[in-house]
Amino acid sequence: MTQDNRTPDETRRVRMREVGPRDGFQNEPETIGTADKIRLIDALGRAGFTRIEVASFVRPDVIPQLADGVEVLKGIDLPDEVERMVLIPNSKGLDNALKVRDLFEAATLFVSASQTHNRKNINRTVEETMADVKVMGERVTAEGLKFCAVIATSFGCPYEGKVSMDRVLDLAEEFAGAGATEIGFGDTTGMANPAYVSRFFTAARERLPRVELTAHFHNTRGQGLANAYAALEAGCTSFESSFGELGGCPVPAGSTGNIATEDLVSMFHEMGVETGLDLEKIIEAARAAQSTLGRKLTSHSIVAGPVHWDLAAS
Repeated sequence: MTQDNRTPDETRRVRMREVGPRDGFQNEPETIGTADKIRLIDALGRAGFTRIEVASFVRPDVIPQLADGVEVLKGIDLPDEVERMVLIPNSKGLDNALKVRDLFEAATLFVSASQTHNRKNINRTVEETMADVKVMGERVTAEGLKFCAVIATSFGCPYEGKVSMDRVLDLAEEFAGAGATEIGFGDTTGMANPAYVSRFFTAARERLPRVELTAHFHNTRGQGLANAYAALEAGCTSFESSFGELGGCPVPAGSTGNIATEDLVSMFHEMGVETGLDLEKIIEAARAAQSTLGRKLTSHSIVAGPVHWDLAAS
C-alpha cells in the first residue's frame, strides 16, 4: 500500500531491467563463484523481472569476473517470460555469443559518447565502434534477437567533461538506423543532474519517437534517484538498475555502483508507479548478494526494508 493521491486512470507503469549480474558483478574485486551467480540470478527471476542482463562476451582476460558467462547462461533457471540479455563488445564477441544463440533473447551493443572513454574502455575510436555496430546490428537482427544499444557517458565524461546532447542523440539515431529498438543512455560515472536529465529525455523523445528509451543512472554522487525521477517526469518509462547498488565502471577508478534496484523500486511504488516487481523478493536477493560478498552493500532498502503503511496502530 502506498500513500498516493493519483486517481486510478493516472497510474503509471515502468519497465525495469536488472543489470546486477553483468554490470554489477563485473566491478566486484572478489571472484564470485558460478554457482553463486546462478543462485542470485534465479532469485531475481522470482522477483518478477521480465528483463535481466545476465552475461557479457568480453574477453576473459579483460574482465575475468565474467569469464563464466556461458556456464551461467546454461545454469540459470528463469521463468519463460524473462528476456535474457547479453552485452557484446565487438564482432569477435558476437561470434562467440552466436555459438550459444539459444541461451539468450536480447543483445546489447555499446559505445561511449566520449572519444577518450571509448578508447580507454574498448581501445577503439567512436567511429570504429559505430562502423562495427552497423555490421553487428544486421547479424543480431538476422538471428531474430532483440537489438539493444547503450551509449555510455551520455551525461558527461570524467576525461572530457561536458558531452554534447546533440552528439549523444546523433549516436542514438545511428543505432536506430542500424536496427536498434531500444537505446539506453548511461550516466556512467554519475555526472548527471536532474535538471539536465529532464531536458535530455524531453529532447530524446522528440528525436526518437519510435525507439524505447532507457535510463541508466549511477549513484556515484548520490543523485541517482533524483535523476531517475526527473527522467520519469520527462516521459521515460524504461529503467535499468542493479540490486544491492552493485557495479560501477572499470574506468576510471572511483566510479561506484548503479542505483540500487530495491531503492528505485521502493521509490516508484511509493509514488504509485507500477513496476510488476516484488520488492520484498528483490531485497531478499540483495541481502543474499551481501552475504555472498561478505561485506555491507550500499543500498538503503537492504537495511530499512520496504515501507509498510498497513500496519495496525500500536
